[in-house]
Amino acid sequence: MEPNLDHQQDDPAGDGLTASPRHPVASPDVAGPFLAHRPMLFGLAYRLLGTAWDAEDVIQDAYLRWAGADRSAVREPRRYLSRTVGRLALDRLRQRNAEPYAGPWLPEPVVADPAVLGPLDTVEQRDSVSIATLHLLERLNPPERAVYVLRTAFDVPYDEIAEIIERSPEHCRQLYHRASERIGGTARFSTDRERHAQLLHRFMAAAQAGDLAGLAELLRADVVAWTDGGGKANAARKPVHGRDRVARAFTRWYGPMWPLEITMLELGGLPALTFRRGGIRRILAVAIEDGQIARVYVILNPDKLRSFG
Repeated sequence: MEPNLDHQQDDPAGDGLTASPRHPVASPDVAGPFLAHRPMLFGLAYRLLGTAWDAEDVIQDAYLRWAGADRSAVREPRRYLSRTVGRLALDRLRQRNAEPYAGPWLPEPVVADPAVLGPLDTVEQRDSVSIATLHLLERLNPPERAVYVLRTAFDVPYDEIAEIIERSPEHCRQLYHRASERIGGTARFSTDRERHAQLLHRFMAAAQAGDLAGLAELLRADVVAWTDGGGKANAARKPVHGRDRVARAFTRWYGPMWPLEITMLELGGLPALTFRRGGIRRILAVAIEDGQIARVYVILNPDKLRSFG
């Protein structure tokens, strides 16, 4: 996957380091150490920001700083680059949080790939790039989010986290504990891929058939559905709460009058669906708790679906 295609158009090497007036073609001694850590760096920026587009911009800016740094004084390139990317991403996150957004905001989906997102060897690392978890991270303030991501997804020691967010190690421990309490009770969704795929298929089949009773039995009573159009596609401006309302909404949006060609894909190691309705591409993902669908996410914003054609 190429998270930011516009940034790749002048990149004949395909390494994500764009040649431009402000960014000359990289020499091997500059690019080599950066590229060695690039998947981890992009994965960090993506988890902090929730969008591949913003993460790519952070990576480009971090590379410029790396190219202009006194690298002879850098003993640990990974630590230096993590600190640079972390600080740039936090600045961008604060800026984004201050900007208005039309309707609910959902993360930009990215296909889980270690070559893009860094290590995905553990359940925690895979969970950290799921739509459900990235959406939950929006509950945290930027320092809490940074500490939680760095500890959970990358197992970064508190002394290094302290350098990135410019707090003491003890304060970072407190932030991690606070963040875990705020999202820990709901962050662990089902990771049973077969069960997840089965419920997802049954959900869409019932919606397309207009089967309200069939939908209701798949949904938790407190289910919530979010649709993100970003003001560029027709979407609900507020979350839809409750089993009956969600069932009625999805039979109305995707019922028998809307024949759909649906394709399965994997996001964060779990199944999701992509399809078009009225010429608009959508990605639909769900989170499962106790064997039922607890959260539904529909992403329509075309800016967040560039990499899916």
